[in-house]
Amino acid sequence: MHIHILGICGTFMGGLAVLAKQAGHKVTGCDANVYPPMSTQLEEQGITLIQGFGVEQTALQPDLYVIGNVVVRGNPLMEEILNRGLPYISGPQWIGEHILRDKWVLAVAGTHGKTTTSAMLAWILEDAGYDPGFLIGGVPMNFGISARLSGKTGAGTEASSFFVIEADEYDTAFFDKRSKFVHYHAKTAILNNLEYDHADIFPDLAAIETQFHHLVRTIPGVGRLIVNGREPALQRVLDRGCWSEKEFFGGDNDQQGWSLYTQDNGHFEVGFNGEPQGTVQWELSGEHNRMNAVAAIAAARHVGVPPAQAVDALSRFESVKRRMELRGSVREIAVYDDFAHHPTAIATTVAGLRKKVGAARILAVLEPRSNTMKLGAMKEALPGSLSEADLVFGYGARGTGKDALDWNLAAALQPLSSKASTYDQLDQLVAAIVKAAQPGDQILVMSNGGFGGVHQKILTALSLPLPELQ
Repeated sequence: MHIHILGICGTFMGGLAVLAKQAGHKVTGCDANVYPPMSTQLEEQGITLIQGFGVEQTALQPDLYVIGNVVVRGNPLMEEILNRGLPYISGPQWIGEHILRDKWVLAVAGTHGKTTTSAMLAWILEDAGYDPGFLIGGVPMNFGISARLSGKTGAGTEASSFFVIEADEYDTAFFDKRSKFVHYHAKTAILNNLEYDHADIFPDLAAIETQFHHLVRTIPGVGRLIVNGREPALQRVLDRGCWSEKEFFGGDNDQQGWSLYTQDNGHFEVGFNGEPQGTVQWELSGEHNRMNAVAAIAAARHVGVPPAQAVDALSRFESVKRRMELRGSVREIAVYDDFAHHPTAIATTVAGLRKKVGAARILAVLEPRSNTMKLGAMKEALPGSLSEADLVFGYGARGTGKDALDWNLAAALQPLSSKASTYDQLDQLVAAIVKAAQPGDQILVMSNGGFGGVHQKILTALSLPLPELQ
């Protein structure tokens, strides 16, 4: 089958393209912005990419158009597809019908931690010899790729029966407003956490809880839900009805379910129903990563991986790109890159780094560019989320552009007083950061986008001879 993917350069649709190619389909695609690194990855897979959404692409005569949720009515190619009655399907539905059918699907849902938890779970299964397929919204360093059909390759080799997928609650497509995860038909599902997000499509938290309950409704009776026991919103979801096994994590050590406690060296012990299961020894920081790990251990147990084996596997887990990723160090000044863009994720990321570096100064650099942040739905929570940083540098301007804010970033950060400053020009931002930086500082850059390559710009500027910095 020849499929043509509209919106191919997004993380999810790019992963879909890789899976389709590995499954033997002919794959082409288009997007408004075709550029590295996604364009390079796809071209290396032999996938032809086209810039823009021109109607002339119908001359390719694919068997099916696969539509990403970046596509809206008014898109010229989509309008031509509709007018001519050409066959089309959403990306999540295509994945569900063509990749996940007959698989044991392990889905990871939640407002935060989906990518890291999915990567942990895929690595645990890989280390245990399950050779899972996966589709993850980031690049796990243990694998170096964000998607694969199976770890088993070669002629006559049967693909793995297990597939790990990051299960997003964002809507499916302009013609299907259900959350993506209802298409995946998971047998094992992690509900990591739940709070308000995606203000562009959800009016309130209750609306998101409804979508999560739709996911719960799709889990079979022989399936299992792995649920964060600390989250009232998730308990409200389950109170609407649950027809599957449930295991909770994050409770006290003497409670039923999965528990954890931290040791002095940052490692932590995992318990299940009050019985010790082993100690995870790793370099990752933060309570959020420990919770992610316990969820992954619990999910792996559902498919037969003993907890002690999963604990051991996590000692070799190498995290995910753009999750507290050290991009470089110059003059004893470290520059980190992190995907955090929601106030809760920002707070936990800063807190994790604070625990790691102790009294060293943290210079937080934030670009609020998610749809929710651009609308200003979370602006009141920003100062509190950044309170543990020593200096805060905000980047964003009001206006009408694609990445412009509907609110005043400087005014929102006013409670942080003199330790916060804001900029609407990237070169001015970099100059201010470099001027303020001192040996021993930790520069933490947080954005869910490329941020104009600011990480390398900072490192390059720090590398200049000191007189040129003045």
